[in-house]
Amino acid sequence: MQVVALYILFHYNRFHEAVFMEAAGEVTGKISRQYNTVEYYFQLKKTNALLVEENQKLRNLLKSDFLLPDTATERIVDSINVDSLEPYRRYLYYPAKVINNSVTSQTNYLTISRGTNQGLSKDMAVVSPSGIIGTIVNVSNNMATVMSLLHRQSRVSASLLKSGETGSVDWDGKDPQVLTFRNIPKSIAVKKGDTVVTSRYSTFPPGQLVGTVVEVENMDGSNFYLLKIKPSTNFFNIQYVYAVKNLQKEEQDALEKATRKQE
Repeated sequence: MQVVALYILFHYNRFHEAVFMEAAGEVTGKISRQYNTVEYYFQLKKTNALLVEENQKLRNLLKSDFLLPDTATERIVDSINVDSLEPYRRYLYYPAKVINNSVTSQTNYLTISRGTNQGLSKDMAVVSPSGIIGTIVNVSNNMATVMSLLHRQSRVSASLLKSGETGSVDWDGKDPQVLTFRNIPKSIAVKKGDTVVTSRYSTFPPGQLVGTVVEVENMDGSNFYLLKIKPSTNFFNIQYVYAVKNLQKEEQDALEKATRKQE
């Protein structure tokens, strides 16, 4: 009888009906928001995978991934080539998920869920959306081990973004948030906040973020600065990376080896 009475009250009285609909709408809205929040949480894994796939496609279209041969002649083609830039592609990116990572040792490594069966090989560079990660040192069929930038034996050729001056970046094994940038001459103007990127002599594609200068140490008796830089990559929270294959590496290695034999 109480339910029937409430139905009659809300159904035949406009004021009470409006109050009821407003309260019901508010409750329904809260339930819907909570449902959407829960659903969004469980969709994050799929969303991240889609973003990684999209980033891979975009990275493989970067201008810096191609190396065109120098020529002073003009070439005229009387037809349109499909994928005409592919013969000049230098770098190819492969996405991979990080399944193990260490930052507390002086010899830190990562393990990624991609191996020879998925196109990876030893000595390939590994980067993240925020900066460089390290170099592949061992590969199995479906996994690979990466020597982290936070490794005492890690060395990366890098440059100051604003001047192009080239030096070497390493890690002293102490603070995982501080790297050392060496061999920058004192004739170069350097200040805190300057950006450091990989050079053209590096295993990594040129222009990849390494970090920013946080301290400029003027070493007595030396013509070079000792720069402390903060890595652009947060090594404490790496989930997805990209292994980078240099498609012209074998040709370059063969040429340089043949040149050394002639000496």
